[in-house]
Amino acid sequence: MIKHIVMWKLKEPKAENAAKAREALETCRDAVPGILKYEIGEDIGVDAGPWDIVLYSEFTDREALAAYQVSAPHVVVKSVLGPLRESRAAVDYESA
Repeated sequence: MIKHIVMWKLKEPKAENAAKAREALETCRDAVPGILKYEIGEDIGVDAGPWDIVLYSEFTDREALAAYQVSAPHVVVKSVLGPLRESRAAVDYESA
């Protein structure tokens, strides 16, 4: 299984941009076969960090993640989120 985690620091107005980001990310929930889990979360402010919104997803294998990366919905999401963000971080790793 592959875990794919992406975090974004959003530009102001953060609440408005978080809503736009969430709406765009939701379009990828079923983008390709092989998505096992797909969660979008917004920071609740307990530990004030630099990230405002996060995507946590799990894929059956590397091929499913690769297909997701080039899927039409994901390509659109990247173009939507680009202007909304100040920065982005991502990590992909294999897990049992």
